[in-house]
Amino acid sequence: MVDDNELKRLRDIAAPAPGGSAKARAFEAALRAYDQENISAVTQGTVGGLRLTERAQKLWSEIMQKKLIATPALAGLVALPIAGYATFHLLREQPPKFGGDEKISETLADKPAIVKPLAEPKPARTELEKDKKTDADVESRDATDALVAPTSPPKSESTVTGGATQQESATGAPRQDAANAGKMNIAPPAPAPTGEFALDSRAAPSGRVVTGLMPSPNADGTSRAARIQAESKLVAPQQPATMPADQLAPQEENRDRIEDFKTNPVHAALEDPVSTFSIDVDTASYSFVRSSLKQGTLPQADTVRVEEMINYFPYDWKGPESASTPFNATVSVMPTPWNTHTRLMHVAIKGFDVKPTEQPKANLVFLIDVSGSMDEPDKLPLLKSAFQLLVSKLKADDTISIVTYAGDAGTVLEPTKASEKDKILSAIDNLTPGGSTAGEAGIKEAYRLAQKSFVKDGVNRVMLATDGDFNVGQSDDDDLKRLIESERKTGVFLSVFGFGRGNLNDQMMQTIAQNGNGTAAYIDTLAEAEKVLVEDASSTLFTIAKDVKIQVEFNPNKVSEYRLIGYETRALNREDFNNDRVDAGDIGSGHSVTAIYEITPNGSGGEQIDPLRYGQASVDNGGVANADEYAFVKIRYKLPNEDVSKLITTPVTSANEISSFDQASTDQRFSVAVAAFGQKLRDEDATAKFGYDKIMEIATAARGADPFGYRSEFLSLVRLASALGGNR
Repeated sequence: MVDDNELKRLRDIAAPAPGGSAKARAFEAALRAYDQENISAVTQGTVGGLRLTERAQKLWSEIMQKKLIATPALAGLVALPIAGYATFHLLREQPPKFGGDEKISETLADKPAIVKPLAEPKPARTELEKDKKTDADVESRDATDALVAPTSPPKSESTVTGGATQQESATGAPRQDAANAGKMNIAPPAPAPTGEFALDSRAAPSGRVVTGLMPSPNADGTSRAARIQAESKLVAPQQPATMPADQLAPQEENRDRIEDFKTNPVHAALEDPVSTFSIDVDTASYSFVRSSLKQGTLPQADTVRVEEMINYFPYDWKGPESASTPFNATVSVMPTPWNTHTRLMHVAIKGFDVKPTEQPKANLVFLIDVSGSMDEPDKLPLLKSAFQLLVSKLKADDTISIVTYAGDAGTVLEPTKASEKDKILSAIDNLTPGGSTAGEAGIKEAYRLAQKSFVKDGVNRVMLATDGDFNVGQSDDDDLKRLIESERKTGVFLSVFGFGRGNLNDQMMQTIAQNGNGTAAYIDTLAEAEKVLVEDASSTLFTIAKDVKIQVEFNPNKVSEYRLIGYETRALNREDFNNDRVDAGDIGSGHSVTAIYEITPNGSGGEQIDPLRYGQASVDNGGVANADEYAFVKIRYKLPNEDVSKLITTPVTSANEISSFDQASTDQRFSVAVAAFGQKLRDEDATAKFGYDKIMEIATAARGADPFGYRSEFLSLVRLASALGGNR
């Protein structure tokens, strides 16, 4: 037993002063206790104050007790938004602490669920305990849903960030399939939080910006969201969607701009005997139609320009003997395969084919759209491959410059000789997308570089490659037209190459190509790029005649009616034919151009227009001049470096007739099959009763030599259209 005196002595002894090491140990122990109490991810039962769910219930009770919402029906309608609003303000007052100072930057929906090992079996709970547990889970889920409402499901491939896709967690586990998002109820967004819960925007897998609360990873590599999900089991409710999933999925907006036009009508030769139009050597429509059919849809009618489909194919028309006469015209009259009462007047034009050794020097400026919308596989990547193919086709002393435009225009490559191929290819390969579309500034810079390295008596051309609108600067088609018209007077021509779908401004492409003395093509595949920029490089680059116009006068004594197939967007006024100030299409080296009229001979019984009661007056001598002619064809053109036009004329008589359609040449019959196909796609009356099977029959028999497979591909497109639209 301890002596009382000993105890008194110990009581009176002064306590020794604490040492430095003792203070440090005590301070460290206090910090550990504080961390355990305040930073632990697991809610501690000894922490003062109400829990989050209890505080939400208390606030809701106070709102109802004050009778701010007196009607039960209204209370039910507004319960959810008020609960979310209340929860948000509770979080602002006392944000939950999950460990550390990291900002929340990602939603639970963006992270994988961590699968915990199966726990040991627990004793059965009473019904009362089960009810309490269920209520607590519901409260926890509701609180979490207000914070981490799932975003819209992504619609395409994930983007790479930091070496891993957004569809993978830090541990590499795949995220939940986005399709499951359509099964969830998407809660309305809460007011934007501030501070620790500030919203963060980052690119979703599809490239769209998704805004949400996104937890950052912890030091151990696991995300805060994953820890919450694993430890608290706060998972998004898997309940039936309130609306169909296809309505929740974002719809891709189609912003293609296509010029609408009406099909050429039938004209009475007695009332309106003259037809005038500009030639068209563009091929964009055919490529666009092919792209639509291969995607499983029939093309819109206005995307089908029949003349561009016909002129897509190379034909072996008879050409001129020398370059002094840049082209030759051959006219034939043959039966119409889709109408026994009419005939076809087939006008075939062939340009002089400049030999490679005679080709002039080329000064080319690549004007390349690198705006954000070009970041698609069939846009900038395809464009880069296409222009790299063209570089390999050029001569060593040709010159290449590169201008890009996005938010602003910039020169990527000053005029450089094609002999420095590696330098040019590297400049193309390093192009990256981003920004808006400052097309006007790009065009001006491209023309400046073209003038800087202008080649007299050579080819000076800007080659614009884009997917769509010029949405910065002059973006109106008429303004662009005037800009191009003023620049073409300097001798620099412009061609346009379209890429991709959904943002294609075909109308703008047609406008500036027509007024820039150039061509318009649509490139949907690398094979098409090779056709346009390699196989047809001569006709694409080297112009042999400009402002080419055709005017046909029909003889009413021989022809009662006529209609021009295609060329609706190239129509000219009658007086424009002799006006050298009026711009028209151009013909390149070796180009073939075809125009087809469907004519109704007098007395054939195929007339669609009633004759005039007070029509043609009688003639005293009983006849008219040149009564045996069907028509008189006139063609005007200018040489590339001249401003005064020349005239070529061709009378069409019985000597031009072909007795039966089968006796027409292979190329003639194939071109007629393409004309029928184009009209069929436009759902024109003339071919309403002419089925795809008949078109297939004609095209198959007239396929002929097909070294590049263009005609075989055409046959496959006819089969696709027949399957999609029925063999009407």
